[in-house]
Amino acid sequence: MDPPQPPRPVVLIVEDEPLQRMMAVDLVEDAGFAAVEARDADEAVRILESRADVCIVLTDIDMPGSMDGLMLAAAIRNRWPPIDIILVSGHVRDCNAMLPERGIFFSKPYNSRTLTKTLVDLGSHH
Repeated sequence: MDPPQPPRPVVLIVEDEPLQRMMAVDLVEDAGFAAVEARDADEAVRILESRADVCIVLTDIDMPGSMDGLMLAAAIRNRWPPIDIILVSGHVRDCNAMLPERGIFFSKPYNSRTLTKTLVDLGSHH
């Protein structure tokens, strides 16, 4: 029998657009992570409250609901400080001034190689 595999680090993907979410899940899983999906910030918070294994949140900035991705990122930084945050947007071009501490920003369409490298670099710290 093979020895049990160590659990893969978990990335929470917060994206309201189903096709974009599916593509992000593929990218995250190809990078060696387990993917968990949320359609909006409220669902993301419920997931984070119920599991302790999320190490990175990859969130779109532009989402319907009570919080956009920047508000979600601020809430995560406040409540779950160790979690790394990657924000993506097809509308915002530069949000560095609004990023939470240790937040990383990619504009859509993002370069999947660059994003994968960023995920792997962040994952290696957990």
